Amino acid sequence: MNKKLYVELPPFTGRNVPITEIAKAIGKDAQYVRVGIQQGILKFGVAIKKETSNEFNYYCPDKKVWEETGYFNYEKTPRREEPAIA
Repeated sequence: MNKKLYVELPPFTGRNVPITEIAKAIGKDAQYVRVGIQQGILKFGVAIKKETSNEFNYYCPDKKVWEETGYFNYEKTPRREEPAIA
């Protein structure tokens, strides 16, 4: 007998989850998260170094954050409109 397991996934939008929000969710300092992403230890985001500076930009898509940490913020997801019934 084949049993199927259905999992309802969060409504991912590709939202860039702020570093401070991730840090709070996983109980770590924001600098810990930044350095972890820069060094490739934390796999839920990418750090892009600005050409003329020592600063980085970060992109942490909501789906990767959820896959790696289990964290998803439903309050930051835009509500979908229900289709109108004619």
